[in-house]
Amino acid sequence: MGGGGDWNPNKSYIHVDLAHVGEYDAALLGQLLNRPSEALPVLEMAAADALRTLLYAQQLFGGNSIQIMLRGNLTPTPLRSIQSHHMNSLLKCPGIIISCARVRPRAMALRIRCTKCMDVRTVFGNSSVSGTNGGVGSRALGLGSSSPFAGFSLPTRCLGPNPQECGPSPYAVLPDDCLFVDQQTLKLQEAPEMVPTGEMPRSVLVAVERGLVDKAPPGTRVTVLAIASLFNTGGAEGGSGGVKTTYLRVVGMERESSTADSARFSPAEEEAFRQLSRRPDIYNILYRSIAPSISGSYTVDLKKAILCLLFGGSRKRLPDGMKLRGDINVLLLGDPSTAKSQFLKFATRVAPVGVYTSGKGSSAAGLTASVVRDARGEFYLEGGAMVLADGGIVAIDEFDKMRPADRVAIHEAMEQQTISIAKAGITTVLNSRSSVLAAANPVFGRYDDLKSASENIDLMSTILSRFDLIFLVRDVRDETRDRMICRHVMGVHIGNSGGEGDGAGELDVPTMKKYIQYCKAKCAPRLSDEAGDILASSYVKIRDDVRKRTMDSGQAQAAIPITVRQLEALVRVSESLAKMRLDSQVQSEDIAEALRLFKVSTMTANSTDQTNAMPSQEELMRAETFLRSRLAIGAVLNKQRIVEEAAAQGYNAMTIARAMSIMVARGEVQERNQSRMVKRVR
Repeated sequence: MGGGGDWNPNKSYIHVDLAHVGEYDAALLGQLLNRPSEALPVLEMAAADALRTLLYAQQLFGGNSIQIMLRGNLTPTPLRSIQSHHMNSLLKCPGIIISCARVRPRAMALRIRCTKCMDVRTVFGNSSVSGTNGGVGSRALGLGSSSPFAGFSLPTRCLGPNPQECGPSPYAVLPDDCLFVDQQTLKLQEAPEMVPTGEMPRSVLVAVERGLVDKAPPGTRVTVLAIASLFNTGGAEGGSGGVKTTYLRVVGMERESSTADSARFSPAEEEAFRQLSRRPDIYNILYRSIAPSISGSYTVDLKKAILCLLFGGSRKRLPDGMKLRGDINVLLLGDPSTAKSQFLKFATRVAPVGVYTSGKGSSAAGLTASVVRDARGEFYLEGGAMVLADGGIVAIDEFDKMRPADRVAIHEAMEQQTISIAKAGITTVLNSRSSVLAAANPVFGRYDDLKSASENIDLMSTILSRFDLIFLVRDVRDETRDRMICRHVMGVHIGNSGGEGDGAGELDVPTMKKYIQYCKAKCAPRLSDEAGDILASSYVKIRDDVRKRTMDSGQAQAAIPITVRQLEALVRVSESLAKMRLDSQVQSEDIAEALRLFKVSTMTANSTDQTNAMPSQEELMRAETFLRSRLAIGAVLNKQRIVEEAAAQGYNAMTIARAMSIMVARGEVQERNQSRMVKRVR
């Protein structure tokens, strides 16, 4: 073995680096790469003999078997590239574990006895049969020789001295004398960023055994060294079963702790990124690189918020073991045709890990995790979108179209960043360390200025408080703005320009993705005492302003609650701004920008109903008198027409809307046809 092994005395396995094997014997390396199913059992037997010889005196190794776990720098083979010529060869395949079955014992050797003459034999996985004196232990060294899905064929006639006296199929299995090993079946899927556009992600069955079981829960990114093999699923009735199913028999596994840790950077890239981070206008360069094909003054702060989401804050682990999330959640709430979905699509492309889904087509199980029953009737765990996006972002479009029960399911994933499962006897906790970028429409499709913020936003405060920044995206009818947007859209379609201005200083998507990975891997900013004091005083002032505004408006509570979660949101946004510069300390300008983003987003959305003064009681009574005179009992009229007639007579539109809402609440008026028509009933 040439000193290339790394043995664990507490476990019966040894790591072997293929590079060390090649230095010792190139022919052996060729056998491992091209005929691993034959070479590995021999290597395991040799390893067991060597350990028994070296360590028997110290009584450190007294077992009969050893497991070889391979590792090495082979060229990765994508799952969708595995073809017939790869069969029975050693491959290196990266991917993400999406489901795992429970660990089951698999028989490697059966001890059988003739029920007539008591002849005892041992049957191995390759259907070979040893003699009476050949016990299970003598062949236990070659555990790698049998297929994980291979069955056993018992002799149909006795192998003893007088087979004619024993009859057909005389052997029975002795369960207590058989050799079993642990085996687990996993499903490995292509990572989302490796799937070509428009294609479905490919997955393959993976078999692990012995020391490799229970090493990778769903959502774990792994790179496996495995033997590409085939097994027969039964075939057609009466057929030969010529069509086989591909599976990977794992002989080595490397687990990636996170996407940032798995990224590799050349010295030239690191130097280029460090120089980029020192530029004084790095913040402007980065935000202009977010969806450059989308223009408009209202998009500037949206791009900055999405930029903060992509970089994220610093994840913290407290001395008592508690964890504080560093990922930022952003909600885009507003009118149709304001590029919300385009922002979501771009964010999933530029993020190191990105999963896009639509709220209407997403269930609670599809977003979190589910327990599925396989063909054999056993339950196994399958991760959803938020598990697969661990270490990246989940973009949820049409967030308001989700069923309330499905939205509740992601509460834990958004704040605690875990998903707890207790179904069908499976109780576990999966990681979901991902940011959520969601887009939603108001209750009535478009934002209604005549209604309060709480009436326009049909989302519970429990989910709203989990978003760090909530942007109200309005389609304002302004001629100057419309002309600017038209020029930009026409330029994009004609091909003159794809960004704002001349596009100078923007980074392309691959460079942007690499820079985000580099910053997340190398930098974890922290607040200074001075910055913490500024944030604390600002948060107290914001809470006081919201309380006063709520009392003045007569509402029970604000549409969007301002809680301690929003204070933590300000901390995360400040840390993300410092991370863009690779600064280990949050500066005062980061605090100021975080407060500005919070005020133009969440605070603006929370106070839209205060843009107009509340009508007085006298104005409301005059408006009700006008409505009764215009709307006879039993009459049905268009609501918008009534508002226009009232405006022509000098009534305020907000006052008319309030008066009509009061009359609806009293039962005098009924709204019909999706609130477009009103009928007076008494």
